[in-house]
Amino acid sequence: MASLGNKAALLALIGIAGSFSALEARAGATVNIGPDQSVNIGFGMRTSYTNAEHGAPDGSRSNDFNLDSARIYLGASLNQQIKGMFSTEWDGDKVRVLDAAGQFAFSPELNVWAGRLLSPSDRANMAGPYYSLGGGYWAGVASRYGYNGGIFRGRDDGAVVWGNLLDGKLGYSIGAFEGHTFGIGSLTQNEAKAAGVKASDKPMVAGRLQYDFWDAEPGYYGTGNYLGTKDILAVGLAARTQKGGVLTPTAVGDYRSWNVDFLLEKRLAGAGAVSLEAAWYDYDTDNVVKAEQGRAWLVAVGYVVNRLQPFVRYQKFAADTGIDTRQGDVGVNYIIDGYNAQLAALYSRTTVTNVPNQSKFAVTLQLQY
Repeated sequence: MASLGNKAALLALIGIAGSFSALEARAGATVNIGPDQSVNIGFGMRTSYTNAEHGAPDGSRSNDFNLDSARIYLGASLNQQIKGMFSTEWDGDKVRVLDAAGQFAFSPELNVWAGRLLSPSDRANMAGPYYSLGGGYWAGVASRYGYNGGIFRGRDDGAVVWGNLLDGKLGYSIGAFEGHTFGIGSLTQNEAKAAGVKASDKPMVAGRLQYDFWDAEPGYYGTGNYLGTKDILAVGLAARTQKGGVLTPTAVGDYRSWNVDFLLEKRLAGAGAVSLEAAWYDYDTDNVVKAEQGRAWLVAVGYVVNRLQPFVRYQKFAADTGIDTRQGDVGVNYIIDGYNAQLAALYSRTTVTNVPNQSKFAVTLQLQY
């Protein structure tokens, strides 16, 4: 039983602490401080070795070790209805706030979150680097939500209403966020004001609708692959829009994007599980940032058996500048403990119009607790 002083200190974390309810892979440590009251803590890390073509200063192949991600997760519960989340991320030279939001759970059908969080988008972005099909995140080729329209790692300041209907089979989310920052060279609202750019201040509205035909996927966030633990047949639709959302020193435009994504994952009797993921994207920056305007698609196939998961995926983004970016990946995951402990080996080849092709080989270690 915690003392009153310790209990008060723990309760002070509640408005900003992190929730582990989105995906139950992380174990972490939980301190119970009263009926339906608790604080938990965990961490995650991804580190890699990469051998990349033309990656060295002299143009030869590079040999790089890198800490790709390091996160601290905090979560707290005041009661069954009021919770909070707070997490951090290593940004190469400093630690930054990743998530910080209050969470109000009125029922499985109605939840309200407010603060800094991931706004509704496609499955790949909602899953993120820790829960994707092999080798981490989709590298921003087709799924570009991770760095467009957000403050950091796809997170944005705002509020979202979400829930699961029809026995958890129908998931919805809709929210209003700060937005802006759509593409290289675009400005935040404060940067635009400082530069004397005249523009209105409308929120970015983002939403997602998903239906699960087989097993349900409850919760707000998503998973790129269930590693053979569920039978999934799901179709999702996501969209974003912001009036005057594209701000540059020379022009202002409206932002619109939408995508449809699909996941099939089927367990095979005594023979593992097969998965197929696909998505289509349309991005529109009102012709202001044409490098981020265009159409994209991706497809990925995986097969998991006896802790091994070989996979292939291909993705393409055709920008309205006439520059196409294509990337093909072939890899294998060694699943030690779900998404808590994985080792992946990946070969990638990236082709960009008028740029020399680049191939790379990477080995990635992921740990979460």
